[in-house]
Formats: sequence, structure tokens, C-alpha cells
Amino acid sequence: MKNTILLAASLLVTPAYALAQDAKPELVPPSPDEKPIVNEGPTRLSNPVAEFTGIDKITGRIITFDVYINETVQFGALQVTPRVCYSRPDSKQPKTDSFVEVDEITLDRKIRRIFTGYMFAESPGLNAVEHPVYDVWLKSCKQKSEVPPPEAATN
Repeated sequence: MKNTILLAASLLVTPAYALAQDAKPELVPPSPDEKPIVNEGPTRLSNPVAEFTGIDKITGRIITFDVYINETVQFGALQVTPRVCYSRPDSKQPKTDSFVEVDEITLDRKIRRIFTGYMFAESPGLNAVEHPVYDVWLKSCKQKSEVPPPEAATN
């Protein structure tokens, strides 16, 4: 009985295996109209400005503010410092992210780090800074801002 089952199983498997080995892919040359697939290289754009949105939960005030990379802007008791801000070209699906450090100035004037990590503009709730009084999240990355750059502000 066992031999009959093994023989039947081998007959079922053998033809499919033999066909798979005998089948050879047919090589078709590309038509002259087809464009070759070219790797476009990195699709991340580095931006000099990160745009954030913040809410003051006490007053209900929502504000959008620009911060230059490696500069610090204070929003309420929070200091927001973006280290990088990446986006993709307009022709690609949007994926905007920024590595951000957020510090809180406590009532006794000490600075305490409350957030370090990436924020994603397409998923603002994923890594937003949630504070008892303030929330801050990344809105976008930009090449230009209406706010003058830090070097121009000192002159």
C-alpha cells in the first residue's frame, strides 16, 4: 500500500518537475521604442528649512513657523532644532521627514530634552511632540522661507 502511494505521488510530481526543467525562457530583444530602465539615483532632496506647526493647548492658538537647519526656534516653553529635512521631487510620491531635537525650558530655567528623532510630515501623529501644554509636528521641508536666514539677521 505504501509503495502504491509513493508511486502515485512520484507520478504526480515528476511531470511538473520535468516540464519545469525542459521549459526555457524565450529571449525577446527590446523594441526600439522601449526606453531602458535607468536608475535615477537618490530621490531624497536635502532642504535648508523645516516648516512646523504647533498648538498651544491653553489658548487654542495654532501657529506655523519655519526653522533653518541647525538653528533653534522657541515655541512657548519648547526649543525646536531640526538637524536635517528631507523631501522628494514633485514627480515622486511625497515622503517628507526631518530629524528634530526638542528641548523644554522648565520653570526652574533648566533645559530638558523631551524629543529626539524623526518626524514625518505625511504621518504627523506618528512622531509628533506631545507636551502637556504644546504639541509640535513637521508640516513640510522647503528650499526658501520668508524668514531671513540666521546670517542675514545678524547683519
